[in-house]
Amino acid sequence: MLYVFSGLPGTGKSTLAAALARDLHAVYVRVDVVEQAMRDANVWVDGPAGYGVCYEFTRQNLQLGLDVVADSVNPVHETRQAWRQVAQSLTIPFVEIEVVCSDKQEHQRRVESRVVDIPGLLLPTWDKVEAREYEVWDHPHTVIDTARQTVAESLVELRHKLSFEAESGRGR
Repeated sequence: MLYVFSGLPGTGKSTLAAALARDLHAVYVRVDVVEQAMRDANVWVDGPAGYGVCYEFTRQNLQLGLDVVADSVNPVHETRQAWRQVAQSLTIPFVEIEVVCSDKQEHQRRVESRVVDIPGLLLPTWDKVEAREYEVWDHPHTVIDTARQTVAESLVELRHKLSFEAESGRGR
């Protein structure tokens, strides 16, 4: 199974994605880690190169029969479609999860108080997060609003939604 997490920085996306990966004992693929490693190796190419590495790493792990949790901002239709194509090319089920923080003040507080968890990574400012391109979704997906709940509560809600989708046949 492929679990694709999307959302702006500071919504709780990476925290929730990592929690699900731990819970499932799944491979965890985070675009920020790959992109920072590319910068550190002086091979960074501006554009979608980090995403491309993650797509192929994900494909290989899915082929091995492992569940994968993919974590990226995933701001545009093209990146979202590329994740779907990875799963579809292998006839692997997938779910797309958008993590949002509907409370603007809470979201800003999170962005401004984040601690770097990837050495060398420069975290975006609140102004950069607000100005970031993030296209509206054009297809059904699972949404988790982390504004007024803990990570544990968000994980319970997510697991509940995923179970419901699987039981109702809405999962892909």
